[in-house]
Amino acid sequence: MIVRQDGGHLILVGQTDHSRLVGQFASHWGNKTFARPKPFDTVARAATFHDYGWLRYETEPKLGDAGETPGFRQIPADASQLESFQWCIDWLGNIDPYAGTIVSMHRTGLWRQRYGVIANPPPTPPRPLPPPIEDFIARNEKRQEAGRSTRDADEVWTNYHLMQVWDLLGLYFCCQDPYDDHIDPVPTVYSGDRTAGVKMTLTPKDKTSVVFDPFPFGEGPCQVQLSWKRLPQIKWPDLESFRAAYFSAKNELVTFNLLPA
Repeated sequence: MIVRQDGGHLILVGQTDHSRLVGQFASHWGNKTFARPKPFDTVARAATFHDYGWLRYETEPKLGDAGETPGFRQIPADASQLESFQWCIDWLGNIDPYAGTIVSMHRTGLWRQRYGVIANPPPTPPRPLPPPIEDFIARNEKRQEAGRSTRDADEVWTNYHLMQVWDLLGLYFCCQDPYDDHIDPVPTVYSGDRTAGVKMTLTPKDKTSVVFDPFPFGEGPCQVQLSWKRLPQIKWPDLESFRAAYFSAKNELVTFNLLPA
């Protein structure tokens, strides 16, 4: 869950809603400067469902001791959450093994500084991980090697790199109002250089319009949409009242305008 505050209101963005937003970036990506994702169906599928490992949590969101809703970075990767991450990888992999490999790489890469493909925003510094997480990474990285062996490895790594760009764009729009930022590097072609690409700046015009330079989408302006829930207060006296408000809150649909420089 992505948790935001707006005055005295609480805005909650499900990781699955973030995931569908990321899928929109992937599906609109590509023009004369930026290569269109390939194979398109697989890459769009992976992007759209990459964070469905949070689906179980969204069916029973938690409440902290102070009555506040924890954000996704505050949720421990315990046995239950690791099982959910694995379920997502396996579920999608059974539908599309290539998509499952990309999503698996994305999940383990979050603990491995995105495998060094992104310089900005800077990755989380490495830190010791609990044995269950290291076991999860080792098990899935072995399966990833097997998955890459059946594909063009350079293509797989470029698709992984693109997934990181789209995931960061999703966080950019989900976690706060737009602000001046950049992502670097952003791949423009499929190649064997995992760190190749251009610096892409993001400059807001207002809360729902952002200028991209260079512009990576097929048409400009491009529109994407995000669904979130707005709750009437920040803190809750108990879990029951929080969940009642969460499940009964209406879904608000926000449209973002992605503009060329």
